[in-house]
Amino acid sequence: MGFQIQPGARTVQGEVEAALARLSNGVRHAVDGAGRTDAGVHATGQVIAFTYAGRLAEADLAEAINGLLPPDIAIRDLRRAPAGFHPRRAARSREYRYTVWNGPRSPLRERTALGVRAPLDTAAMARAATVLEGRHDFSALGAADRQPVRTVHSVRIRRDGRLVTIDVRADSFLRGMVRRMTAVLLEVGRGQLNEHDVAAALAARRPALNGAAAPARGLCLRRVVIGRPTGRSNGEREEA
Repeated sequence: MGFQIQPGARTVQGEVEAALARLSNGVRHAVDGAGRTDAGVHATGQVIAFTYAGRLAEADLAEAINGLLPPDIAIRDLRRAPAGFHPRRAARSREYRYTVWNGPRSPLRERTALGVRAPLDTAAMARAATVLEGRHDFSALGAADRQPVRTVHSVRIRRDGRLVTIDVRADSFLRGMVRRMTAVLLEVGRGQLNEHDVAAALAARRPALNGAAAPARGLCLRRVVIGRPTGRSNGEREEA
């Protein structure tokens, strides 16, 4: 289930707007999000904004909305926002985590992680990750965009037993960017690529690995840092 409303599809935005309409005498207001996650991508740190003209206090409103939402969606930390607030324009940075279960088949863990059976060289992945940090044209690792330059503040690879996490923080992302970055880093972990190959792919500005992307289920939007609005969109499409 993605965030943005799609015709004939169940989405987070659609479910929240429907719940709010039930609390507003059927009047439907748009819900804006800081990141438009695609179907299958999870979010624990999404920031949304909406208009509510009813009489419920903030704490009561959060409880009422959650009472109308399906079990796989929840509202937390509800607070009043200043007039004109838009989370996508106000987002200064976003952080995503891609989770890999680097062990034997585990149906429970692999609901929200990608299962990879072959051993991964996380030290090599960490070296290659540094190539992706900084301000670059990320055409090789994202969908076509008129402005493909993005600033990646950090890419961190960590291992905790069988669990490998890839944390990426940036000002904004191209569509599919984190999942395509992950696909490349996993090839490094398998020994098929190295950091020099990653640098060359980035410089070539052609779809790396023919545009291959890691599956959506391992990706999660973990944090959105909100700052003073700049008056322009910090345009993020997916995740990435």
